[in-house]
Amino acid sequence: MSSGAGAPAGGGTAAAVLEALVARGATLAVAESLTGGLVAAELTSVPGASRAFRGSVTAYATDLKRDVLGVDGPLLEERGAVDPEVARQLAAGVRRVLGATWGAATTGVAGPDPQDGQPVGTVYVAIAGPEGVGKVAALRLNGDRADIRKESVRSVLGLLLSELSGNGRAQDTEQNGGN
Repeated sequence: MSSGAGAPAGGGTAAAVLEALVARGATLAVAESLTGGLVAAELTSVPGASRAFRGSVTAYATDLKRDVLGVDGPLLEERGAVDPEVARQLAAGVRRVLGATWGAATTGVAGPDPQDGQPVGTVYVAIAGPEGVGKVAALRLNGDRADIRKESVRSVLGLLLSELSGNGRAQDTEQNGGN
């Protein structure tokens, strides 16, 4: 699949993630905030996704992050929802709650206004896997709201694929992207 206008944000990557999960006999659950279900939509657009994709939680509200996915309340109060540790806890929480081998999460500011003292384009994507494997990528994205959300989907799927392929980068990486 191409990533041209109207094409899925990470269609080829979503298919590769699902293939890698199936090959390992593993499953995936997703916690989404700023992407509002776009990661799940990307994954379920791939035929046969149900072989590895368990489901998702769109935890847009902060209390859902805490009460449903188990993100530490004092952490949320102190730092807000746009934080690398929040992303890490979201990924671990959705993995636990939905009974998956791997969890993936997105949290950040898509705009148009800053949030929790963070500028538009600040995004954290995270993965949590078996045996405590977990990674967070800090992104500084450019573009409008749609661009930031689309790049967040691409980034979290790319981070997961990299880990599943054995090419994982160092934990807590930072990268720039978008337009």
